[in-house]
Amino acid sequence: MTGAAESAVVLVDPAHGAVLPVAALPAIRSARAVYRTPGVDVPADPAPPAGELLAAAPVVLFAAALSDPAAVALFESGATVIAAVPGRVLPAAVAVMDRLRSPDGCPWDAEQTHESLRQYLVEECFELLEAIEEGDRPALREELGDVLLQVLFHARIAAEDQDDPFTIDDVAAELIAKLVSRHPHVFAGGDPAVRDAQTQQQRWEELKSTEKRRESSVDGVAMGQPALALAAKLAARTARAGLPGDLLPAHTDPGSRLFALAALIKLAGTDPEGELRAVARRFAADVRAAERAARAAGIPPGPMDHETWRRFWPAR
Repeated sequence: MTGAAESAVVLVDPAHGAVLPVAALPAIRSARAVYRTPGVDVPADPAPPAGELLAAAPVVLFAAALSDPAAVALFESGATVIAAVPGRVLPAAVAVMDRLRSPDGCPWDAEQTHESLRQYLVEECFELLEAIEEGDRPALREELGDVLLQVLFHARIAAEDQDDPFTIDDVAAELIAKLVSRHPHVFAGGDPAVRDAQTQQQRWEELKSTEKRRESSVDGVAMGQPALALAAKLAARTARAGLPGDLLPAHTDPGSRLFALAALIKLAGTDPEGELRAVARRFAADVRAAERAARAAGIPPGPMDHETWRRFWPAR
């Protein structure tokens, strides 16, 4: 929520009329003045020159785009950006990323490459996964932003490539085309092959295979993902291709037995990676609970013998 002393840029879509987001109300109540940029039809005074606008802070500015000079001035001064229509703030995130990679931006950001950012992409995805598992809404919002940062960062780096550049708009356009082409039952007037969520998933894989001209049922499986998730993905893909279960790796060594168990769990409709993570998290919580109980009973921190562990182990 906007603070009492903050200016705000409220992005509106002229095609939707004067749509006022609830999040803008606190800023409007505390503002010294409310202005609008040209083409925005709201009951407010036209925005003055940037210098006067900043001097009058805190103010609220209704703008059709963040690229408007008055909006830029407020944004760069630290104003909050509020969108009347979802997605209108995304260009601001792109603008921040562009600024960080510009000559007057951040030296660290300017040095990064696709390769140097790999570790952060993996870390942020796992932190997002943890927020989902914890049901932590503030963390979920923050971690989604961190994953979005990775997308913006990689797209900006790609735009600077001398041989094969592409932009964040190219990324978004390709995503839109993919979503539309793989949902003909939504965007193309219907698809008799899609009757429910399960048949939609099957149809998605069929359309993906056709688009990418794949020669194998396991083409496109990310071989670098965690081994348990990889085994489950391979089992699911080959099952859809009709592979009989007896051709899965034989149960002759620990790795094969683990693969077979992951396949069995996945084909039963459960995610083995999620199941194992849940058990691991419960185990870690039990370890901490036993250690806390032992310390509360006067046992000093450090390794404990088997009987002490059993004495303080949580009952389930």
